Amino acid sequence: MTLQDVRALAAKGEGLKIEFKKKASYPEKIVREFIALANTAGGDLLIGVDDDGTVSGQRFIEEEVFVMEKAIRELIFPPLEYEVFTLKLNEKKGVAIFKIPISPSRPHYLKENEKKQAFIRVADRSVQASREVWEILRRGRIPKDTVFTYGRKEEILMKALEETGKITLKEFSKAANLPRFMASKTLVKLVLANVLQIHPQESEDYFTLKNPAV
Repeated sequence: MTLQDVRALAAKGEGLKIEFKKKASYPEKIVREFIALANTAGGDLLIGVDDDGTVSGQRFIEEEVFVMEKAIRELIFPPLEYEVFTLKLNEKKGVAIFKIPISPSRPHYLKENEKKQAFIRVADRSVQASREVWEILRRGRIPKDTVFTYGRKEEILMKALEETGKITLKEFSKAANLPRFMASKTLVKLVLANVLQIHPQESEDYFTLKNPAV
């Protein structure tokens, strides 16, 4: 990878598959970006690049990489596959490029005090994955046909989607008079069956028909 490649990447701006960090401050927080990229679509994390895409570089870039690799190794489960490159801008400053593929071992998660937190990318942000997203990532690693029966709760769901175009877990649970866990199970199954699409959000995910009739 050349400096020209890095500048071309930076010029794209932050997005679904790219994240900039000026330096490796708070590595325990930056690892969330690695997790989100691996869990979603893969991508690149650049250290030594400002939020606006300026490739300003960082002093002692090898130390920045060392700090991040230690955090990745100690905080992310299961172990994360990635590649890292460093480039010198001048004698004092450099940039680091971490290339993270979409992971076959997803969902990756951060483990803090016995609490597991997974993250995904939503546009140019990394947000915590809901239980439904976690389950879809886990079960979607090996695609297979998902069979479901079309019963009362599915009928209520489809009618609600026809009226509003989208629905949340809370709304479905209330409309179908279902316990939250049962409503969640139904929605996840329909996403895996390619009937619904989940739209992760920072506050509350919502679901739409995968291929709505025009």
